[in-house]
Amino acid sequence: MTHGSDTDTLHDRAVRIYDAFTHEHHDRRTLLRQMTVLAGSAAAAETLILGLAASPAAAAVTDPHDARLRIDRREGIEGGARSAAYVAAPKGARKRLGTVLIVHENRGLTPHIEDVARRLALSGFHAIAPDLLAPQGGTPPDEDRARTMIGTLDYDLALRQARAMMAHAAADKAGTGKVGAVGFCWGGAFVNRLAVASGAALAAGVAYYGPAPDPAEAAKVRSPLMLHYAGKDARVNATGEPWVAALKAAGRTVEAFTYPGVDHAFNNDSSAARYDAAAAALAWERTTRFLHQYLDRA
Repeated sequence: MTHGSDTDTLHDRAVRIYDAFTHEHHDRRTLLRQMTVLAGSAAAAETLILGLAASPAAAAVTDPHDARLRIDRREGIEGGARSAAYVAAPKGARKRLGTVLIVHENRGLTPHIEDVARRLALSGFHAIAPDLLAPQGGTPPDEDRARTMIGTLDYDLALRQARAMMAHAAADKAGTGKVGAVGFCWGGAFVNRLAVASGAALAAGVAYYGPAPDPAEAAKVRSPLMLHYAGKDARVNATGEPWVAALKAAGRTVEAFTYPGVDHAFNNDSSAARYDAAAAALAWERTTRFLHQYLDRA
């Protein structure tokens, strides 16, 4: 069982147990056993787990049928394998828009990530949310199955597919030619890796609580980065702090923010126990400002 300091709350210990399940062992029986020991009963354990897990039934912030938006689902072949994406853009834009790839968490392209794409479109971007599980058949409804699939994903193929989507978006004469990316958790780590792999083709990257690459890779980054970290997320922050230091030492443009007292996944409003409205709103304002700064002009 994961142990912490004497000042840890039951919530803090539950978050660590659940994070170990979602990011490390993926063994639901171990999760239930550890949560039952923590909570005192199987029923209380289930209540804790339901609060921490993302809820597929959570209300969307934006209407999937918002008349201000053009919504599309695209399928094709990228990198020699099946690709798929959810695309959202504002109708009747009076200027060229920058493009943003939204990279999903380890549960794949969920309704929540589609909602985030719509939010970005309403903020004035052409938003593309790839399903990086498409080569394996696409994101399944079962989150545990999706996490298993993420563990067997061909990472090089995923990078090739993301970079191909970026290249298509950059070549679109209706846009500014600038492409950025924002990712959450697994997707935040992916955005960091995309920055290492893409050079100047990535005009800006934003990573929310994403485990960082080896600091030795910082010199390969050419794009400005904004990195959001949760104050209580020791697992990710242990990699993030040296990554930020290495980017700064390499002379790269980086803005890094740590939000005190919040949990990993604080931006995900479909997870009631983790979501922090104040931190999420501040991070979102910073994110959209940063992306406009680097993507709006050709």
